[in-house]
Amino acid sequence: METPWILHQQHQRVVTLTLHRPEARNALSTACLEQLIYQLEQADANASVGAVVITGALRFFAAGADLHELQQQDVASALLDRRPLLWQRLTQFSKPLLAAVNGYALGAGCELALACDITLCGESARFGLPEITLGLIPGAGGTQRLIRCVGKSRAYQMVLTGEAIDARSAAQAGLVSEVCVDALTLERTQQIAQRISQQAPLALRAAKQALKQAQETSLSQGLLMERQQFVTLAATEDRQEGIAAFFQKRTPNYQGR
Repeated sequence: METPWILHQQHQRVVTLTLHRPEARNALSTACLEQLIYQLEQADANASVGAVVITGALRFFAAGADLHELQQQDVASALLDRRPLLWQRLTQFSKPLLAAVNGYALGAGCELALACDITLCGESARFGLPEITLGLIPGAGGTQRLIRCVGKSRAYQMVLTGEAIDARSAAQAGLVSEVCVDALTLERTQQIAQRISQQAPLALRAAKQALKQAQETSLSQGLLMERQQFVTLAATEDRQEGIAAFFQKRTPNYQGR
């Protein structure tokens, strides 16, 4: 039987996925990452799920990749590595994806937080990409997402020194949206996820696609895609329901149509 390194829990329309490799400080081995992607793809296909929260333990979100795996890797095996495809599948998750981070989010753990749409953290959180101290560089999007997130100078300093930043610095840099008391980080993230999950599913998907486009393309192309998404939603039943509910002063009943 496969070891359950990802714990799954659903409350209302929010799924919480908890990284659970305490003996390895939640290091993201290939098998652990595969389990995470499997759970995400199951949630993506499940109409009862509106948003997903990824979290870890109080002392560590995820301490990085599995160094035992990296130690065995040479150029040939690096070229055949399944991990880039797994990370690509993670970025294809279409629903809102939130991270609740306490303790250390280092290396692949930091890259996982960067790949999420919204990240909240506790006061104990530390974010870093220490690969340079091992003769490596980030290999799961760390250099690309970090510089888009925190800006040039901060990204260069973090990557080239390998030094981590604390929760307050992460908030100031825009890496996280909120800093919480550690014990309340997950609860607060789940509250935000619940609010998000109550919105119209097709509008959420369109909004996420438009926001992703803003990070990956020019302003003119992004504006064009935003308008296309806006027009497409005009044909949905949920749009009519949302407007009708507003005028009737009631809670909308979205059906994803």
